[in-house]
Amino acid sequence: MKIVIPKKDKQLYLFEVDDILYAKRDYLLQIYYLFGQFVEFTESKPIAAAITEFMKERFEARNIDGLLQATQIEFGLSQDYSENFKRLEANAHLPLKLLLFEEIQDSFKALTDAGKHLAILTAGNPVLQLNKLKHMDWSGWDQKIKIYFTDELVFRNLDPFSYIADEYGIDPNDIEYIR
Repeated sequence: MKIVIPKKDKQLYLFEVDDILYAKRDYLLQIYYLFGQFVEFTESKPIAAAITEFMKERFEARNIDGLLQATQIEFGLSQDYSENFKRLEANAHLPLKLLLFEEIQDSFKALTDAGKHLAILTAGNPVLQLNKLKHMDWSGWDQKIKIYFTDELVFRNLDPFSYIADEYGIDPNDIEYIR
């Protein structure tokens, strides 16, 4: 993935999470691995590697619609695993850190050196997105970046860009959103 380093003509740079800060693939493959391990433990059958490989192959073939259901059918798993998978996806403790793209770290440095503000604005389930953020190797950037959740702001009937602009005391036109 090639990240375009933004021009430095805005005051605040908002970044989405998935495939902007890190490769979403890195998160999902760890979830598939953990799900396979969970099923193997629950079923007491050595199927973790096969489940992980099946899910990974479908993901890499961009065939992820109905991935969990296809996995359940392929391995004769109960529908009860749907809830477990969703809970695991949102709350899993990952075995490996998620790494920021090098281009993102370079952008962060260039923007902060130019006196610009950085923040995260991410859409989707806030619990899931927060879990991804918790597992990132921030290299210290987490101390300098505020995080906002689109779904949470919209739920509170707030326009994300107006709300964030107010927090920073800037005009919404002085925000660049990288997604």
